[in-house]
Amino acid sequence: QVQLVESGGGLVQAGGSLRLSCAASGRIFWNYDMAWFRQAPGKEREFVASISWRGNRNYADSVNGRFTISRDNAKNSMYLQMNGLKSEDTAVYLCAGRSPSTAAYDSWGQGTQVTVSS
Repeated sequence: QVQLVESGGGLVQAGGSLRLSCAASGRIFWNYDMAWFRQAPGKEREFVASISWRGNRNYADSVNGRFTISRDNAKNSMYLQMNGLKSEDTAVYLCAGRSPSTAAYDSWGQGTQVTVSS
C-alpha cells in the first residue's frame, strides 16, 4: 500500500474553482490506479473520478466536463481540478489508490473538506 495525503480543499463560492492534490509515499506509485471519491454529510461515499496507471480517465456523470483528474508520477502526485463548482459538490474529498492485481481501492487518505457556498 501507499500512504496518501490530500490537500487543497477550502471554501469557495459557487462557480469558482479549486485544485486538490494527493501526495503518495511509501511504495511504488506509478503502477497504481488512482481515484477521487467524496462523501457529503449523511450520504454514502461516491466515486468522482479515476485515472489508471496508463492514464485512462473516468468521471462520474455529475462532474464530467467540470472536473479534470491528472497525475504526475515523477512527483508521486495526483490532482483534481474542479471548475464550475456547485453547492452539491460540498463534501470531504478522499484520494484512493489500488495496487496492481487488486480489485478494490486499498489505500485511502484522510480527506480534505470542500465547501461551496451558494
